[in-house]
Amino acid sequence: QVQLVESGGGLMQAGDSLRLSCVVSGHTVGSGAMGWFRQAPGKEREFVAAISWAGITNYADSVKGRFTISRDNAKNTAYLQMNKLKPEDTAAYYCAQGPRIGSYEFWGQGTQVTVSS
Repeated sequence: QVQLVESGGGLMQAGDSLRLSCVVSGHTVGSGAMGWFRQAPGKEREFVAAISWAGITNYADSVKGRFTISRDNAKNTAYLQMNKLKPEDTAAYYCAQGPRIGSYEFWGQGTQVTVSS
């Protein structure tokens, strides 16, 4: 059974940096794609970043240049480094795993990030 557990969320101030982690069990993180998504209150879940098995990365325009997705195959963990946080980054952040970018089969429960101005 594949499980994804996010951690690292918190209450931050604008301009701060934060790193989210997503520990994967039951699957090898390097053998597929990992994605990060977020959902703000009253809004639909939106794509944030993804990394393919080959290390190719994609980012939403709203986070490009500020966020970085990465993975550590030895730790079976994916990360989302978030710099220069903005209040509009406030959301629950979810990681997802699947065979390729855009095709996700398993999701975590989410971790909350709140950014105050």
